[in-house]
Amino acid sequence: MKIDFPHKQSAHCENGVVSNLLRFNGYDFDEPMVFGIGSGIFFTYIPFIKMNGIPVTSYRILPGAIFKRFSKRIGMKVESHTYSNTAKAMSELDAMIDKGIPVGMLTSVYYLTYLPDAYRFHFNAHNIVVYGKEGSNYLVSDPVMETTTTIAYEDLVRARFAKGVAEPKGKMYYPTQLPKDFNIDDAIWRGIKRAGFDMTEIPIPILATKGMRYIANRMQRWPERLGDRKAIQYLGNVVRMQEEIGTGGAGFRFIYAAFLDKASRIVNNNELYDLSKEMTAAGDRWRDFAYYAGRVCKSRKSDVMSFAELGDIIKECADREDKIFRRLHQMAKENI
Repeated sequence: MKIDFPHKQSAHCENGVVSNLLRFNGYDFDEPMVFGIGSGIFFTYIPFIKMNGIPVTSYRILPGAIFKRFSKRIGMKVESHTYSNTAKAMSELDAMIDKGIPVGMLTSVYYLTYLPDAYRFHFNAHNIVVYGKEGSNYLVSDPVMETTTTIAYEDLVRARFAKGVAEPKGKMYYPTQLPKDFNIDDAIWRGIKRAGFDMTEIPIPILATKGMRYIANRMQRWPERLGDRKAIQYLGNVVRMQEEIGTGGAGFRFIYAAFLDKASRIVNNNELYDLSKEMTAAGDRWRDFAYYAGRVCKSRKSDVMSFAELGDIIKECADREDKIFRRLHQMAKENI
């Protein structure tokens, strides 16, 4: 069975899946609005959890949390299932397709055979939509792809049940109850309030703006502590998580700036527009960091920054974002 599914490309998978599933159900929320109302922006550096021997760095909240927060704020109910049995997982997927219901699911990028080889690596939190089936091939709307595509039964099973860090366990999810109406202003302000709290008030040194300063201080000592080769690997991963996994550019900072810009017009608040410009400027500095860090990783001799200077750029980003999110948190409390 094939469903007429409104595929639209996006910068990031979870935002795109949520936006496309909502569009299928008649609700027009673009990617920045999903990300902003879902309070998706964050920063995490976890030195004691490693993937491929390198500490985890993330520029957003945990996978699945954006959809969960967004759904709560607009009054949408979502059903989610994980599985231990692959046959049952695929049987229930087929049943949803037969009912004409497209579903979102978590997959491993490595086993998505429609992706170019250069983009396939072991990352178990990539979101896609499966919306139909032709023979033994499933029809896929992957938000990072320009058009829809297909994947074979066996490959989809591998992608849904990949092993390693954050195993997807066949996770499948879909809306079950959509609101007849909702208060968009309230949803926006509540999304902003949570983001402001997360970025400035959590008293854990490896998270949010505190985490930015934490990684900056450690980064400045990486060459002497780790040696040049390992330091380059660590640095390259920070950039990769920012510009490839943290898609949309600058670790989601540009997407959040776009949300603030659009929100300013919806709630009629010019200060949100001003803060969107400040957020864009913070994103520009993250992009500067990625540019210079990339040159360091490629060992070019000209115009290369030291690890100390790179750490200083991240500290500047932390200062900028701390100021922005403290103000956003205060504004949200005043408007809820």
